[in-house]
Amino acid sequence: MCFDSKGRTMIDTTLDVEQYDCPFIDTTDDHEVGFSAIQWDFDQVDRELETRMLVEGGDREAVSNGLAALRDHSNMHDFDLLTRRGDVAHIRTVIAETDAMATIRDNDGYITGPFHIEAGSEIWHVGFDDRTDADTTLSELERDNEYDVLDRTNTELPEMQDFVQNAGAAMTLIEGCRDLSDVERETLETAVSDGYFESPRGATLGHLADEFDVSKPAVSKNLRRGQQKMIERVVEAMEELEE
Repeated sequence: MCFDSKGRTMIDTTLDVEQYDCPFIDTTDDHEVGFSAIQWDFDQVDRELETRMLVEGGDREAVSNGLAALRDHSNMHDFDLLTRRGDVAHIRTVIAETDAMATIRDNDGYITGPFHIEAGSEIWHVGFDDRTDADTTLSELERDNEYDVLDRTNTELPEMQDFVQNAGAAMTLIEGCRDLSDVERETLETAVSDGYFESPRGATLGHLADEFDVSKPAVSKNLRRGQQKMIERVVEAMEELEE
């Protein structure tokens, strides 16, 4: 974590950016695909960005067309299709530094979270250690790019410390969600949205059974399994918070 000269604040900014020299944005402009960053690394010598991306599309053909367009883009220096299953693919790419990337880096900005590209724009999470650097970057980005500031937060030291200390508990809850089967997750989501856990109940087991076209014992079993998995993770997370 980095702080400003007073040692107290990080300026965390979320931007919706339209870059005119980004191969990912160009591809999503023309094809029904989206890209989500899994890993990224910037080569300061060659001024290149290496990424591993999850690619999702409307259907198999959309992904095929999107991958072909991305591979052939003039700003694509290296492209590898690592794995693919239907309308989802995992790729590795190397692209030249874009104008927006250079602007952020030249003003001591840094990426604070994964980015997502879809429908011709890209969501960036960018941090700065100094308010002046953040303001200067936003001003310079306007010259050659279009963007909207979705969020700007000045995170104080105690908040950062609390986030870091409790990251393990948060990951425990996330892993609990991943442990759920599709049926268990959908059953829990429907039970919550339809008011099964409210008092008085807005939905009954019979209502949920009808929603999923299964018997009451079957929906009860799926609900109970999902609850057990999540409650176990919640207890683990609480123990981590206490520690």
